[in-house]
Amino acid sequence: MRNHTVVTEYTLLGIPETEGLETVLLFLFSSLYLCTVLGNVLILTAIISSSRLHTPMYFFLANLSVFDLGFSSTTAPKMLSYLSGLSQGISFQGCATQLFFYHFLGCTECFLYTVMAYDRFVAICFPLRYMVLMNRRVCSILAAGTWMGGCIHAIILTSLTFQLSYCGSNKVSYYFCDIPAILPLACGDTSLAQRVGFTNVGLLSLICFFLILVSYTRIGIAISKLRSAEGRQRAFSTCSAHMTAILCAYGPVIIIYLQPNPSALLGAIIQILNNHVTPMLNPLIYSLRNQDVKSALRDAFPRRGFTLKKN
Repeated sequence: MRNHTVVTEYTLLGIPETEGLETVLLFLFSSLYLCTVLGNVLILTAIISSSRLHTPMYFFLANLSVFDLGFSSTTAPKMLSYLSGLSQGISFQGCATQLFFYHFLGCTECFLYTVMAYDRFVAICFPLRYMVLMNRRVCSILAAGTWMGGCIHAIILTSLTFQLSYCGSNKVSYYFCDIPAILPLACGDTSLAQRVGFTNVGLLSLICFFLILVSYTRIGIAISKLRSAEGRQRAFSTCSAHMTAILCAYGPVIIIYLQPNPSALLGAIIQILNNHVTPMLNPLIYSLRNQDVKSALRDAFPRRGFTLKKN
């Protein structure tokens, strides 16, 4: 790769059509990133510290929190750096690393949401056998599979993208290194990388979304057969947080693909929603209506202020 590469550094041009708004964007994205880190660290702390949350559902939720921390950290620090007035440059190796982790964690997200939907399917449709079917070994294999599958996917896309020769412009007309922004800068034939990238990303997303729909269709049928209204409400409440998170994750992607000729600004807004807003919302979605998580957080962070006043 070094023998064929002339470009050693790229310049990230930032979010399209936002010239002069650097200060506003810096404040906005700093706040989003801070809330993302704080929220997901609190979720992880609650799950690790409370033995009541050592169940398959919360095990996968902990994986999702780790994913959200990593996914937002893939693009946010560099973006905040150049919005604050520092260099917009990123090295060739740094660009390849950013693209790898973006697709690694993005693919892992699809797999993880699918596994979480399967977990809810087993919990609702086979409640008496839930702990047997979703034992610790099965959960570990499923979790490891999601991360390994994402890694393989990212290795393929990164290798195809950066084995090409880059000997022309180094201006990346985007706020991070992604395949659609990097491939136009290549000197060689990019058709293979484009086809594989589109097929991999699109096909994996569609398969995962289809499996999630199948799981929730079966869950809906099972819930409709429950005689007790209280039982139906309890079953629905266990799935509502996950369904909301899936809508937040897949909603922006569906919107951008429904547009026949999406503008660069619209594409950037959709990416921002997916990269920065959804990871921030997930801790809120899974904790606002979850009494177990709230109780675990209260136990993990006791009201020391009252103790100090008494002393």
